[in-house]
Amino acid sequence: MILAVAFIVAAVLGGSSNDSDDGSTGIEASASETASELGYPAFATSNTTRVGGEDPAANAAGVALAVYPSTEPGLRPAAVTLLDEENWQAAIAASVLMAEPIGAPTLVSSPDGLPEPSAEALSALDPQGGAATRGAAAFAIGDIDTGDAEKVTRIASRSPAAGAAAIARLREQLTGKAPAHIVVASSQDPGLAMPAAAWAARSGDPVLFAERDKLPKATATALRRHPDVPVYVLGPSSAISSDVVRAISEIANRVSRVSGEDPVANAIAFARYDDGDFGWNINDPGHGFVVARAHSPLDAAAAAPLSASGTWGPLLLTDSADTLPGALRGYLLDVKPGYTTDPTRAFYNHVWVIGDQEAIDVNQQAEINNLAELAKIGGAP
Repeated sequence: MILAVAFIVAAVLGGSSNDSDDGSTGIEASASETASELGYPAFATSNTTRVGGEDPAANAAGVALAVYPSTEPGLRPAAVTLLDEENWQAAIAASVLMAEPIGAPTLVSSPDGLPEPSAEALSALDPQGGAATRGAAAFAIGDIDTGDAEKVTRIASRSPAAGAAAIARLREQLTGKAPAHIVVASSQDPGLAMPAAAWAARSGDPVLFAERDKLPKATATALRRHPDVPVYVLGPSSAISSDVVRAISEIANRVSRVSGEDPVANAIAFARYDDGDFGWNINDPGHGFVVARAHSPLDAAAAAPLSASGTWGPLLLTDSADTLPGALRGYLLDVKPGYTTDPTRAFYNHVWVIGDQEAIDVNQQAEINNLAELAKIGGAP
């Protein structure tokens, strides 16, 4: 896989074949360096793969190339979503554009320019638009630089609530379908809102926003368009009050809350949650997971494509660079895979780790790997 991205990066850079001082070719050296800059998986254990970018732009680029290797046209997305690095709320809401049939991975931009990792990934991905995107090759959320992207559809993001509502409306227009469910997340507490990005990418359920003590007008208007669609409020009453939930219930016929008291517990609660066709319902072994730092909400959007491809796993959060939270350790232990006689017929867990060692260090990754490791259960030693 690393070789594959090396070829991609070499093609993007148009590298030289001149030998470098260390004996490697110029193409190999520049490809390796750029793969690292893009955050492409560069360190893996038996049960984990790290996307080790130094910031969300690098992580998003690495994830996009992991999901869409882009070595040939059939492996490229029809479109990408360009996010404002200063607008985490819109980034989380825009994760819904990764869900089928649109399949648009996220890249990070800003009003002042496209970061180098994003520009290089955009060139490699080379989106051309398609039927599911109505010809758009890029969706730009807010007034941001779109680099060399052509056929751009722009979505205004005047406020968190208005931006999320506009993104939800865009998905409806592209798919021609009403949502099956709606998630309402906190616009003020990013750690509690982060898990919504993974679910939106996996399910196509839009994310709308509420404040602690206020249901924004844009959110209320969006909810009124679908009064029979079930609404799930993500987060505890400290983030979205019971009064706001009651205001939602005056619009929607069915409202439920999914919550934990802090970002780590909240993400686990969402991963465990099951309500018919809503919720991950991951309470047993044999699944994929994504782990990111709770202080970096843009990484939730950057990593969201991993929840809509490959092992299709929920986003879990750690609140420390060097220490695995006890609640997360307990959850991973609960779903630890095992076998009795034949490990080749067992279920396996795989965990994507998002960020460099400043975000999640190698010791924490090693512990996650051990908790995901297949273990022998019973029988002779």
